[in-house]
Amino acid sequence: MQPTSLEILATILFVLAVLHTFTVKRFAHWAHKYPKGSIPENLLHFLAETEVVFGLWAAVLFVGIAALEGSVEKAVEYIESLNYTEAKFVLVVMVIAATRPIVALGEKILNAGARLLPVPESVGFYVTALAIGPLLGSFITEPAAMTLLAILLKRRYFDHGLSTGLAYATLGLLFVNISIGGTLTHFAAPPVLMVAHKWHWDSIFMLTHFGWRAAISTVVSTIIVTMIFRRELLAIGDCEKQTQQVPGWLTVLHVMFLASVVYFAHHPDVFFGIAMLFLGLTTATREYQDQLKLREGLLVGFFLAGLVTLGSLQQYWLKPLIASLDGAMLFFGATALTAITDNAALTYLGSLVEGISDDLKYALVAGAVTGGGLTVIANAPNPAGVGILQTSKTFGSVGISPLGLLMGALGPTAIAIVCFWFI
Repeated sequence: MQPTSLEILATILFVLAVLHTFTVKRFAHWAHKYPKGSIPENLLHFLAETEVVFGLWAAVLFVGIAALEGSVEKAVEYIESLNYTEAKFVLVVMVIAATRPIVALGEKILNAGARLLPVPESVGFYVTALAIGPLLGSFITEPAAMTLLAILLKRRYFDHGLSTGLAYATLGLLFVNISIGGTLTHFAAPPVLMVAHKWHWDSIFMLTHFGWRAAISTVVSTIIVTMIFRRELLAIGDCEKQTQQVPGWLTVLHVMFLASVVYFAHHPDVFFGIAMLFLGLTTATREYQDQLKLREGLLVGFFLAGLVTLGSLQQYWLKPLIASLDGAMLFFGATALTAITDNAALTYLGSLVEGISDDLKYALVAGAVTGGGLTVIANAPNPAGVGILQTSKTFGSVGISPLGLLMGALGPTAIAIVCFWFI
């Protein structure tokens, strides 16, 4: 079946968007050549924002649809035919998970785990945060876990000005472990969520087929990275920060709001209503709150919405490709394809293939989560991590390099491949 003109246009723009994500650092470099505050400098800084890339090219697609169809209404119809629930959910859950009561609670839990390890605090917290923290994503969702861990890692490590090697090794480790860490349950990882209902996968199935493998991978990868950079982590010293006390009742309320949003994750009208009530709570208790990360949440939501807009028209080549692969080819093919398309979109397209065997179902999802840390677009929570960490002292004004992320994620990805395919 021949692709339509619209599908060809969407694929061209999708490729340009992917290339754009790998060149954002170059745009930031060019921006410094112009006077501060000038139009070229502002425009180039705008183009250097990773989170605006797919939304920007999705806007071009909107104009392209209107031009091809000769009607703005047709472009509006296309937008309204898409499901942006995931983008909306990530926006809301990111804002709630980034509040002081939730971050302080998460920090207390990770500190308690770190104290059980026979190593200095700076090393112990690093191990606990990156080995155990991502597994919390199976219960509070991956976007919430990414937000929480990115905030803690930024404050404790990245704001100290890490070496390039440790910075990108940590970034890649975080992204890979978050991608696989949400597979202990059937509702927390976006690529699992896309297929769990149709394929009748429950949390017991996920734990016995995916979860234990994910736990082994996160622990092994974290230990290896820690051993390689142990001296630098020790040099950071005692990095524990004293956070302002938060009343217990307020922490309980924040946890209830977070749990409510997770429970109604498929109902945007409901969880947006919950979010409005939550904003009222933060206003009434502002003395115990930090500034809400509304900008960061909106940018990440915009990124994911753009990815949905462009990615939805890639079915004509992705679906036949998935259907043509089998066994190991599907696993490794899904791992590679995830680097250039959202892993949730990949598993969704796979779920449309009728008659797929149980072994191929596992291969598809396992490959999708394994490759979820290779690029910013590989997994829905990744843009949230980038949005928080790229403002740290370590990355400075040039931001996070997509190539650096890719190189940092290769090692943990290789370990995940071993755990999910060879064990």
